[in-house]
Amino acid sequence: MTNSLAIRVTPRSAKPGTGGWRVGVGGREELEVRVSEAPTDGSANEAAVKLIAKELGISRSQVEIVSGHASRHKRVSIPFDLSEARKRLGF
Repeated sequence: MTNSLAIRVTPRSAKPGTGGWRVGVGGREELEVRVSEAPTDGSANEAAVKLIAKELGISRSQVEIVSGHASRHKRVSIPFDLSEARKRLGF
């Protein structure tokens, strides 16, 4: 079973990493994700997936972008629910 996590990706960031939760589009919560890569040829998407996997302590193959490939606002599939993701992220 997979669940989805809403994220907002900021490419070309001087400080890559995950931020806190913010209220995004439509009032839903999304995790701030900052990557140093530019949004060309999927580089920022790939960096975001790798970062999320690392922060959650899971393998890269367990994280997949399911919507928003060309947007800052994305949904990624993860192998557990949002409460477990929050616990693993520490915020």
